[in-house]
Amino acid sequence: MGKATGFMEYERKDAPAESPKERICHFHEFHTPLSQEEQRIQSARCMDCGVPFCQYGGEIAGMTSGCPLGNLVPEWNDLLYCGNMDEAWKRLEKTNCFPEFTSRVCPALCEAACTCNVNGKPVASKANEYAIVSYAWESGRIEAKPPKVRTGKKVAVVGSGPAGLAAAELLNKRGHSVTVFERSDRAGGLLMYGIPNMKLEKDVVERRIRLMQEEGVVFETGVDASDAKVAARLKREFERVILACGASRPRDIAVAGRELSGIYFAVDFLSSVTKSLLDSNLQDGKVVSVKGKRVLVIGGGDTGNDCVGTAIRLGAKSVLQLEMMPKPPKTRAAGNLWPEWPRVEKTDYGQEEAIAVFGKDPRVYETTVTEFVANKKGEVAKAKLARVERKQDASGRFVMAPVAGSETVVDVDLVLIAAGFLGAQKEVADAFGVKLNERCRVETQNAGYETAVSGVFCAGDMRRGQSLVVWAIREGREVARAVDASLMGYTNLE
Repeated sequence: MGKATGFMEYERKDAPAESPKERICHFHEFHTPLSQEEQRIQSARCMDCGVPFCQYGGEIAGMTSGCPLGNLVPEWNDLLYCGNMDEAWKRLEKTNCFPEFTSRVCPALCEAACTCNVNGKPVASKANEYAIVSYAWESGRIEAKPPKVRTGKKVAVVGSGPAGLAAAELLNKRGHSVTVFERSDRAGGLLMYGIPNMKLEKDVVERRIRLMQEEGVVFETGVDASDAKVAARLKREFERVILACGASRPRDIAVAGRELSGIYFAVDFLSSVTKSLLDSNLQDGKVVSVKGKRVLVIGGGDTGNDCVGTAIRLGAKSVLQLEMMPKPPKTRAAGNLWPEWPRVEKTDYGQEEAIAVFGKDPRVYETTVTEFVANKKGEVAKAKLARVERKQDASGRFVMAPVAGSETVVDVDLVLIAAGFLGAQKEVADAFGVKLNERCRVETQNAGYETAVSGVFCAGDMRRGQSLVVWAIREGREVARAVDASLMGYTNLE
């Protein structure tokens, strides 16, 4: 695939990014794609490796290796290298409903598993995917194709994030009549309000929604599925219901002073910024005041990084980011061999911007908050921090426990909790009568997608727990096949 010796002849080259101090002045995407010819050279680096782990998508050592969608990465890399863009697009769309999303926000599991990654730099497959799907949109290869025949079957999809959209996309193409219900005022779920504009411009999401509408998918926003009457109506009016509401319960922290004003969940903060940006270009006064404030971000994952980048754009005086786990190594540890996901230090865009603006990395590892302290107005003013270490508790579980005598105090004006998500909202599960397991995930039968409630299916983070957009799309595609088979007695969905 690609050029047999390309990986030895060409160096990896990524799309150049706008400098941190320039891009913090706006909320737009900040990478400039390579030209098509430059991207062809990058695809030439795809070697004839024999065993392409890039498209494996299974678990190795408890972590995903390669693309969960089974994307035919070597094939479309080769077609891109040959300049056959139409065929490259056809191969890409066979496995991925929304490559315009994954090519922007996926952490590139395919690249981590790339054979070139063993002793060098992986093929730039994520950027190659971006080039192919961008060509498809710009050349009109992506256009509305409503089904010629309708089956007469009606399916409700609750939640318009990546899992819900993927399910709706496939079921509509099959000829079923699909209505997507969304609690927010705009469709898109996580894609619309959970991911900042800097990573995914919202006109990209809106473009896909419009196309799906042209193909016959109906979207109803402002519908709260936790209302028992709404749930009853959907089960009554539709042959099948798919729950794809995500893992929307943010993990809280139980420390003294948590009730003080000025402490927010990251998801609420980020959603409010995006909504204000879309509604009024941040002029409606509905965004949490950040300008001139000392911001503390609790959590070191992607959401925490998004909080860092967003706070800087809103004029934070300083940003401190806490991470409970130890600092990862710069390179793979001896026990973390390819093609496992590399557990190495990653400095993302938000941290890069903090380094450029404040002169240092905002992250502090192996540290947690033990108490929040108020000022006279009842607002958070200080946070007591402590180092943590891994210990075994009385039950034998390993936990991160505070180290005695390691306490410090920092001044803070705003706290953003980005500690992950616990699982599905109980109110939605109760409304539809489905059960949650001990990890707050909807229980499905026989490791499949159908719940114990007749006609009700579940997919995405609501079923598997907090995960990646690419996993949500896979689950959406698979639940669509399951629903189709239950309606028709078989499925011909790919």
